[in-house]
Amino acid sequence: MSRREIPPCSKTYGFPIYCSSWAPLEKIYSKTASASTTGEDESKNLENQPDDTNELSEEISSVESSEHDEIPRDELFLVLGGGGGEGRSGVPNVILIASYDLVSQSLSETPVQRVGTEEKLPYRMAVHPEGEGILFAFPNGCRFFEWESAAEPNKQFQPKIKSTERMLPQLEDIGLQLALAFDAQGSLLATGGEDGKMRIYNWPSMELSFEQSETGKSVKDLNFCCGAKFLASVLDNGNCRVWDLNSKEIAANLPRENREKHLLCRFSQPSDGVSVLYTLSAQDQFLRIIAWSTASWDKIASKNISKDPVSAFNVSPDGKFLAIGTIEGDVVILSQNLQVHSTVKRAHIGLVTTLAFSHDSRALVSTSFDSFSRVTMVEKQKRAGNYQWIISVLIILLAIILALLAYYIKEGGIMLTDKKEL
Repeated sequence: MSRREIPPCSKTYGFPIYCSSWAPLEKIYSKTASASTTGEDESKNLENQPDDTNELSEEISSVESSEHDEIPRDELFLVLGGGGGEGRSGVPNVILIASYDLVSQSLSETPVQRVGTEEKLPYRMAVHPEGEGILFAFPNGCRFFEWESAAEPNKQFQPKIKSTERMLPQLEDIGLQLALAFDAQGSLLATGGEDGKMRIYNWPSMELSFEQSETGKSVKDLNFCCGAKFLASVLDNGNCRVWDLNSKEIAANLPRENREKHLLCRFSQPSDGVSVLYTLSAQDQFLRIIAWSTASWDKIASKNISKDPVSAFNVSPDGKFLAIGTIEGDVVILSQNLQVHSTVKRAHIGLVTTLAFSHDSRALVSTSFDSFSRVTMVEKQKRAGNYQWIISVLIILLAIILALLAYYIKEGGIMLTDKKEL
């Protein structure tokens, strides 16, 4: 058996990966720079210096700030969480930040940061969209990490995390949360527990806005609508409910046909501005993606996509692509009309645990229990798909021309034959 070739876009960091996301680099850069400037201004205000000293201080500050490079435009940063769990498996529990080079299309060999979490396994994460930090779900509760700048003189800006002093007593000792989600504005946080409790908090005050309990069930997935009007939840019994965030009432109980089970859910904001809810659903031996109208909650599209069990699902921020990951390690990217855009067979040697599109929808990261993370560039494959479409059209046109040419040659041959007979 030939050895499996590992491309530069795939790297292992030595631990099974349970959660992943992309760092909102511009938001982090803006926030950390703002905090740094605020601190400098406060320090200056405390000192009653002569005018010439103030001018000199400002010049020095300007020189120091110019030593730091701008935010990198050809580099993205990944946050990964996972490990061996409790016990003495020998595999550490880790939160890791890695960089991805867009030019060479390669993941970094050495991580930007590696933070051990002792006996606590980072099971799920939710990245605050405005760059405040990351909320991690551990077996017994949640913990928040803030971003900090790793910029050094004459070096590029790199994001790192630090344990925050912000206390979240509401999320301590609440058990394992199987789903975490911030809304697009970062003003709402939703948690879904193994105990069947779904909670919505106002952020950052952590005031409890809504709580729903499902006895004997677990919350498997949560996702906010782009405009924070709805929240979709999926339970382990296959039910998918949509909650109206204004009235705190159920807006829809999505129907299930012939013992169908909804497994995962994602809202999308297509280019026409009309929101769509996608569900990954299982029926008999097939898994399919269903599109639901958020205006009527009617089914507007459906397609069978796989016979293999699907373990991960996501939708790109621009709404143009969907992605699934199977327990066989395959990654499939679909277009908005549910047609297969590209497939990476055996992207992993184990089941795909997470899928996450970058904020510009150009890159897709997939992770697995095989300890590998892999980045697939969507934009490049899209161009290749366009070329293939053009080639197909040219082949069809060539076939038509050849058919017409053969017809006229045949007709010409018949005419020549008729003249000879005459």
